[in-house]
Amino acid sequence: MTRDELVAVLEKKRMTEIIELIEDAEAGELEELELVESLGLLMDQELNNEVLSLLESLGVTIIYLSGDEEDEDEENDEDDEDDDN
Repeated sequence: MTRDELVAVLEKKRMTEIIELIEDAEAGELEELELVESLGLLMDQELNNEVLSLLESLGVTIIYLSGDEEDEDEENDEDDEDDDN
């Protein structure tokens, strides 16, 4: 799928945030994208793969997190808040 075909599908599905990510990547404003690997970016797996492939071709580094790392970050944030009190 070409970039224009992909954007047309995203527009049809009203996925404006994803289109903005692509535009940010094209403008050099998006260098990294952190995703929970089990969730991905989009529910539609084929569309998800197309978007991630395009982002990577635009130089975006996709960083996959496990759900455990996300929970760990939240726990660390809570610990930091406790330290402030």
